[in-house]
Amino acid sequence: MDAVGTWLNQALLWVLDLVQSIDPIARTLLAGLGMLLETSLFVGLVVPGDTIVLVASTAVDGPVEAIALAVAVIVGSLAGQSIGFLLGRLVGPWLRRSWLGRRVGDEQWTRAANYVDRRGGIAVFVSRFLPVLHSLMPVTVGMSTMSYRRFIRWAAPVAILWAGAYVTVGALAAGSFRERLEDLHWAGFVFVGVIIAFVLVVAFVKHLLSRREARHWARPGDGDANTIESTAKSTAEGDDD
Repeated sequence: MDAVGTWLNQALLWVLDLVQSIDPIARTLLAGLGMLLETSLFVGLVVPGDTIVLVASTAVDGPVEAIALAVAVIVGSLAGQSIGFLLGRLVGPWLRRSWLGRRVGDEQWTRAANYVDRRGGIAVFVSRFLPVLHSLMPVTVGMSTMSYRRFIRWAAPVAILWAGAYVTVGALAAGSFRERLEDLHWAGFVFVGVIIAFVLVVAFVKHLLSRREARHWARPGDGDANTIESTAKSTAEGDDD
């Protein structure tokens, strides 16, 4: 088993060194650009932002680079969501009818529209942790009655929370691995275990949120995305079904 541990350590070190070999400024800007595309043009349906940020965060060297990466991810995410909002405002219905929009599926679009209609800003916040919906949310909100100011007030806090969590976990896991590499044959297993544990926790939270919020996207609300429907009302409607 020591041989397996050594091989894993070397393989992980090669991957981390490869990522770290990219110029820090270029790496940070690429992460920000990736988040911009992920949140504005449906790229998140193919390449999740989780992957982009976790990989980039394993290469940070010190708190300055970690903070710079987090800021780039936050700015990229908010810029992308702002572009998505604008696209929704200007050409949202056309995007929904386009080839790409049809590939997403009318059911997903309807879910997103109902969710925004019934939960307003809460939908913007929570959808960051919901697969598929988070990629459709900016465009969907742009097609709704919600103002941009209200939209960004809900989008900014969750972008900060999300970026901080992913950058912190990736940076700490990679940093601990490098520090313990020389005196711990199982450092690679610890690194992989930390990442897997974090991913599982995130997946569990997403599952819980999906189950809790599913009733809100089952049917349309009052047609005003600036209002937030109470959980009690949704639960009562669900019981009536």
